[in-house]
Amino acid sequence: MRDLDNLCMNCFKELTDGAVCAECGYDNDRETDFVYLAPKTILADKYAVGAFQAHESDSVTYSGYDTKLDKKVLIREFYPKGIASRLEGNNVLHIRQRFASEIEKLKKSFYTLWTTLEKMHSLSAVVPVYDVFEENGTVYAVIEFMDSIPLREYLIRNEEGIIPWDSARLMFMPVLTTIESLHANGIVHGSITPDSLMLCRDGKVRLKPFCIQQCADATSPLELVESAGYTAIEQYENDHKICPATDIYAFSACIYRALVGTNPPDCKSREANDKLMIPNSIAEKIPMHVIKALGSGLQIYPEKRIKSVSDFRELLEAAPSVQARAQSIDETFKKSNNHPVNPNEYPDEEPRNKRSRIAIAVLAILIILAIGAGIYVVKFTDLIKPAETTTSTTQQLQSFEVPDFTSAGYSQSDIQNNGAWNQQFTITFAEDFSKSAEKGIVFKQSVKAGEKVEQGTEIVLTVSKGIQTAEVPDLSNKTLDEAKKTLEDLGFKVTTVEVYNDGTHTPNTVKASSGTAPAQGETVAVGEEIIVQVYGEVQTTTTQASTTSEDND
Repeated sequence: MRDLDNLCMNCFKELTDGAVCAECGYDNDRETDFVYLAPKTILADKYAVGAFQAHESDSVTYSGYDTKLDKKVLIREFYPKGIASRLEGNNVLHIRQRFASEIEKLKKSFYTLWTTLEKMHSLSAVVPVYDVFEENGTVYAVIEFMDSIPLREYLIRNEEGIIPWDSARLMFMPVLTTIESLHANGIVHGSITPDSLMLCRDGKVRLKPFCIQQCADATSPLELVESAGYTAIEQYENDHKICPATDIYAFSACIYRALVGTNPPDCKSREANDKLMIPNSIAEKIPMHVIKALGSGLQIYPEKRIKSVSDFRELLEAAPSVQARAQSIDETFKKSNNHPVNPNEYPDEEPRNKRSRIAIAVLAILIILAIGAGIYVVKFTDLIKPAETTTSTTQQLQSFEVPDFTSAGYSQSDIQNNGAWNQQFTITFAEDFSKSAEKGIVFKQSVKAGEKVEQGTEIVLTVSKGIQTAEVPDLSNKTLDEAKKTLEDLGFKVTTVEVYNDGTHTPNTVKASSGTAPAQGETVAVGEEIIVQVYGEVQTTTTQASTTSEDND
């Protein structure tokens, strides 16, 4: 094993001129926050921990060095943000009391994800995983280090900020095979974006090491990993469930970004206006079957979205099986007086009767006119369709009985999507903390249920912000009594841990730096336990004089 003292802890090249690496510029004298593993810490008797890289929702990433194979790696440590922390001088993770019952399930998900990826090393879009093991009360994954740039950066570097479909196809299609394998193993990625698709030196596109599925779900205790335009509606708090179609939505959005040059609108804004605008100069370069595939993949609600990667791949490829299926259905229709199968199930089919051909011809004329005007409009609810006309009618004011908005567990979006209520009342929303209602759930209404009010009456609904939180204050050098009072006044529980006093600190005062876990500045739920590190009495050593007496008898 090479001498770690002579290696840069970031790139693991030899240090040639002091602590600052001539190769990568990393300052090896830089202090590492004690809540993370110190550089040169050895794991599993062979992996040296290097420089801290990032702390994501479920884990910390470090540069690493495999001392047996003499090569740089990445080390991923299960370290859920806001749930776990470390006390100084201790590598074992400390789990916050509130999450003690959930941590094992989260840790198991992390272990399952990385052991599954370890078995999938043959797939071209997977960064190889070398090892997965448990230590320090947590789980580590050791991953191959690969030079790469994010897809987003690659696109920005292109002069036009986009790439043609022929190039995009070569980049994206192999990734679909990997996503399909993840789904077959019960894993939903949940955070596919142009930043998580990496272009590597070998020309392949790979999925950047990613978080467990709970990080992609706003209802889990972990911090939500979200990206506007790529996070699907079901990843927020609502009645829709995360499923393989969640990844199809995000992947479709990545293709859209690569072909069009802009992020798709955020899914929440699309609930109100489900249109994506594509400049005609770009739209005319995208094959129609690709636009149709994006239409299926970018449906807002997962129930309406294309369900499987294999079906999505067929749409993108305009596969012969799809064309054959469409032809078979067409032949059947010609021989029968019955209506064909619901065409929404076959977005790639050719029209099958005279009236549909006429409709398509009319639509084509409308599209040509739109192109002439400079804009190509794609409406993803039914892919492409003309603007709906609306008529307004004057209604006489009526009286309506106010519903019970608070007992059924309604969310704000549930109520906003109920057309009848919004016609009957003027509904506005406020937010407040609640001890009983989950975050996002309506728990208070300004007008009592059962009252009759005139149409248009304003009703204010209060949505829960969840459990009340407070920021951990700076307690440095305060006495234990002062610190306890400060924390208890904020509603926290307090536990104290005595730390060594070398004689330069006042006994019974809070440690000068990093004296609490969770740390100063962290936002913590009121009622949680805060561990306070307090200097003990100065240790002194005394030697007692021994006396001996001779027996004179």
